[in-house]
This record gives sequence, structure tokens and C-alpha cells, in this order.
Amino acid sequence: MTADDETGRMRLDVFLWRARFFKARTSATEAIDRSGARIERDGQVRRIDKPAAPIVPGDIVSFRAPSGPKLVRILSLPARRGPPSEAASCYEAIEGQ
Repeated sequence: MTADDETGRMRLDVFLWRARFFKARTSATEAIDRSGARIERDGQVRRIDKPAAPIVPGDIVSFRAPSGPKLVRILSLPARRGPPSEAASCYEAIEGQ
């Protein structure tokens, strides 16, 4: 499952790779396996340790990237791994991590 137009969901590792937080999808997968992530949806926070966890626009995701901890709101699901400007339009960084 990568991007599923019918459900509007995407795997967490695919999103992190396409949004250019990681240089390789395997790096995103390993980071989630190693450090986990947290997804806030509808006011509920859950810890994620599976790279295949589905995410949807509106989710708030916290994870550890190579550049340090990140907290982002997902605005849209990228259809491809495009240029950085295109990737940055898919999420909004949240300050005060």
C-alpha cells in the first residue's frame, strides 16, 4: 500500500521518504522500527512502531529524522518523491516540539 486514492491513506514510511525527511525509504523504515513515531488523529495520540501504519491528511506526526526530532501536520499525501519545494507543500512544521 503506497498511496490509495480510494481511502486517502498512505504508509508512514512512504510519506516520510516522499516528503524528503529521509534519503531512502529503507532509512525511513529503519527509523520507525528503531525509534518509533507518534500519530495524533482526532485528539488521540498513539505510538507507532510499524512502518506500514496508515496516515491521512490532518494527522500530526512526531518522529526522529536524521536532522533531529520533527513534529509535522500532514496537509496532503504526495503522489511522488518530487523536488523539495513540492515535498514541503505536503506538510506544515509545528514549532515547540
